[in-house]
Amino acid sequence: MKVEVDSATVAVADLYHNWLTGLVLGLVTHKGKEIAAKFVFKLFRHQHHKNFLPGLKKLNLSHLPDAVAAAQYHYFSNQLGGVKVEYLKISDRKAWIRYPPPRWIWAGTAICGIPKEVNNEMMYGWHAHNGVSLGNPKLGFVCTKTTVEGQPGLEGYYLEYDHDLTKRERLRFSPNESCPYIDTNTLPTLDYESWPEIRQSKAYRNYSMEYVRNALPILVELLGEKEALKIGGLSARQIGMHCYDRIASEAGLTGDKVADFLDLLEFILAGSGDTWVREKTSIKVGAPARISKNLTVSETIQELLNAPLEGLLATHNRFLKLDRVKADTLSIIKR
Repeated sequence: MKVEVDSATVAVADLYHNWLTGLVLGLVTHKGKEIAAKFVFKLFRHQHHKNFLPGLKKLNLSHLPDAVAAAQYHYFSNQLGGVKVEYLKISDRKAWIRYPPPRWIWAGTAICGIPKEVNNEMMYGWHAHNGVSLGNPKLGFVCTKTTVEGQPGLEGYYLEYDHDLTKRERLRFSPNESCPYIDTNTLPTLDYESWPEIRQSKAYRNYSMEYVRNALPILVELLGEKEALKIGGLSARQIGMHCYDRIASEAGLTGDKVADFLDLLEFILAGSGDTWVREKTSIKVGAPARISKNLTVSETIQELLNAPLEGLLATHNRFLKLDRVKADTLSIIKR
């Protein structure tokens, strides 16, 4: 099957993006906002430790004042991840970052189902820790608006205070303040020679996949294997079922046979940046699959990774079933 890689890449990014959002909603619904908040905190703190300091170097921001560097990091890294974002420097010690609606992580109607406590843990996990990682105990984040509370975007500013901050002072809420007007024509832009459209599409895919890749072990840690498989698998299958029509349309598929679904799997694997060998009723994926890169894949994690594909197949043809005959081989069989 010949695949248009750019459209496949975006489709895969959307699939994992939606799964991340659905997973948090599933935790809120089935486990409550306290567990969901812990999950979001752990995930964003993990992402912070893994990406923040290396990202500053990669984006050539390390030379900037700490408040400005922190804000510009969020601006450029989120922009590459497909997130709508704005930035405004006030001084070397104060810089705004603003995420206008629609919020990337709480896409679509999900915005109505995210408690503020869950949303806030995202900022405690990442934004509040930038000063610590930079070795600057005076740097904190002041959140002034949140979309989950009905305000026009998530916004706030990095501020270098005159004193060292306590742990809870690193994130402060000040809803009576508002970000000044930002002329989007004056925003910093990516170097498009270094970041052509296909590279940006791959960055969005990698951004979405990395969040899911790191989320699954945290889910198992919090819930245990049985509950993680129950909640994570349910959300993954639901997202797969609801994403099927769009992905099938992008792939140019119209049939509901085994061969058609193998075409769909090829489309997804191409978009993921994977290699594969196709047989009559199965596909063998080159190891390691991109989604499991640097991931310790237990039986539970493997079942979770297959669950979005099960959802896709359920919509494609409810009389077919995905069968993992080997760790790297998926077969399509009749129920």
